[in-house]
Amino acid sequence: MTLVKAKFTNLDTNASIEVMFNPSEYSFSKSNNWAEKISGGENTTGLEFTGGSPAELRMQLFFDTHMKGQDVRTAYVDPLWKLAMVNPDQADANTGKSRPPMCEFRWGQSWSFKAVVTSISAKFDLFMADGTPTRATVDLSLKQAEDASQLAAQNPTSGGVAGHKTHVVVERETLDIIAAKEYGESRHWRHIAKANRIDNPLGIRPGMILTLPPLESA
Repeated sequence: MTLVKAKFTNLDTNASIEVMFNPSEYSFSKSNNWAEKISGGENTTGLEFTGGSPAELRMQLFFDTHMKGQDVRTAYVDPLWKLAMVNPDQADANTGKSRPPMCEFRWGQSWSFKAVVTSISAKFDLFMADGTPTRATVDLSLKQAEDASQLAAQNPTSGGVAGHKTHVVVERETLDIIAAKEYGESRHWRHIAKANRIDNPLGIRPGMILTLPPLESA
């Protein structure tokens, strides 16, 4: 069986970063939010589901370029680090603020994880005589940017769902402003609300990541 390497794709630039060694393990976590209902004269209160938090993916990656005499930073670590750095080309038209890129982690054709990098750390523990690092361990945490249950099944050869974008909500943005920006008309705010299962259009908050499917799929 052919070895398939895991890779990251910067969804803003489409640049791919293939790992040197596949991770030996990875972990998922997810939390849900439940609010206590106000009640009196009872020993316990009821609970009301108020929404789920994005899933998180954590992994550790290992890189060793010592035999090649290659700087492990420029070859592998720096491209991963850029996934956590603000991309000045993605400045919001209204606020002028930029954000780090969206990315996708994919290992083979069975699944992929569209996310943003929330944490990255790198440890270097082998060096050439001139101090150039040649071995690194990188810890990554990624937060889900797209709910797979809301999307159509992926085409294994496509690398994702064609035409789907994401949008990070910034301060003072509303669904109609986002709709006008992304689709050209504010009336398409209902399309965004439906795709993201938003019951209260006024409840969106800065930092939320919205899925933007094409209008023809509505």
